[in-house]
Amino acid sequence: MTTPSSPASVRGLRSIVARLGVDAPSLWWSLLYFFCLLTGYYVLRPVRDAMGASGDVSAVFPPWLINWAAAHGWTLADYTLQILFTCTFVCMVALQPAYGALVSRFPRRVFLPVLYGAFIACLLFFHWAFEAGLAGRGALFYVWVAVFNLFAVSVFWSYMADVFSNADAKKVYGYIGAGGTIGALTGPGITRLLVGQVGVANLLLVSAGFLLVCLLCIVMLRSKAAAREQAQEGVASGDTAMGGSMWAGLRLVFSDPLLRGLAILMFFGVGVGTLLYNEQAAIVKRYYTTPEEATRFYAMIDWAVNGLTIVVQLLITRWLLRGYGVAPLLMLPAVAILIGFSVLAASPLPMLVAVVQVITRASEFSLAKPARETLYTQVDRQARYKAKAVIDTVVYRAGDLTFVWSHKFLAAFGSTAVFATGMGVAAGMTCGAWLVIRACRRLPAQPQAAQAA
Repeated sequence: MTTPSSPASVRGLRSIVARLGVDAPSLWWSLLYFFCLLTGYYVLRPVRDAMGASGDVSAVFPPWLINWAAAHGWTLADYTLQILFTCTFVCMVALQPAYGALVSRFPRRVFLPVLYGAFIACLLFFHWAFEAGLAGRGALFYVWVAVFNLFAVSVFWSYMADVFSNADAKKVYGYIGAGGTIGALTGPGITRLLVGQVGVANLLLVSAGFLLVCLLCIVMLRSKAAAREQAQEGVASGDTAMGGSMWAGLRLVFSDPLLRGLAILMFFGVGVGTLLYNEQAAIVKRYYTTPEEATRFYAMIDWAVNGLTIVVQLLITRWLLRGYGVAPLLMLPAVAILIGFSVLAASPLPMLVAVVQVITRASEFSLAKPARETLYTQVDRQARYKAKAVIDTVVYRAGDLTFVWSHKFLAAFGSTAVFATGMGVAAGMTCGAWLVIRACRRLPAQPQAAQAA
């Protein structure tokens, strides 16, 4: 109950939650979960990006690889991102069966804490590696952060699809996304503030602290997720293993029209981001020569992206999702990116690259991402955890790998060639969005209806 002594901001928040008509504790724990997850990740992201843009190969690659490349006439500095993206894709493919086995054989109440506990243990290892100056730590850290980001965020949204129904998801996903965006704004701020005072290694401990809070949120949301699935699907999935094959996710992606459309959308969506990311990395390498300067630059880009994202999430996302469904949230980013690449192909100025980068990432986080995640509330658990993980990790990194090497070839012909090709990639993204919109029209309102059909 609201009392006269309650602050106006608290009364306002309670009023918003009451109007949403959802379980208030579940919403608050979900907001805290996503806030801490993205804060912890964005503390790490500028460090990772600075590694990828570093011109000092000895800080990134182990000595044996540097010596091997030199013996074969290769300059690793010319292929830093290509090598890192290739290694990331290989790790994603290798880990996918292990993740499939984990979610098949253990109930959610076991595999979620195990997954996050492994992430925290890795951060403690990297803290030691940076403190000790371990050779090759840069490449290892870059690949690990990419793997951590995709798996942790994918599992978060899978868990949210367990906690909230489709109707509730349309009401709250915009707000939950905004909570994550506040975390994404907080993380770079922490990095910019502390990196010069405590050093890179101790930033990893800060990130580990936020992941510990994520573990608490997982425990607090457990009963809500179990109760919803017991009522709607007749199974308390938190207490029972999912079963099925570790390869079930791959088969579902190929056989289901909706999942196949989501995979196509993801592949080409990653493509436009990768082309922009590589152009941005070339600019950073040219103008920012120290790790500290590069880290601050990437933190500023992240700040701009997330500032725009939270405005759209709070003012537009929920209104569009509830009033018009997922179609505008998927098509608007695709069309905006197509226009952006057209402008860059005509005038590839560095400032325009930065502007299109901000628009591309902000529209993905504020519009396309909530729309895609809402669709997973209408599919069964196999698709929600296994197929979704394939799309969010393997397909995502396959797009990275394809377009990072494509950029290396296209860069020889200049920025205009890169962005002209990007127009075709953006057109592929638009086609993927249309396929998803067409497939989702045939979705039942509840996942058990899909199982019965």
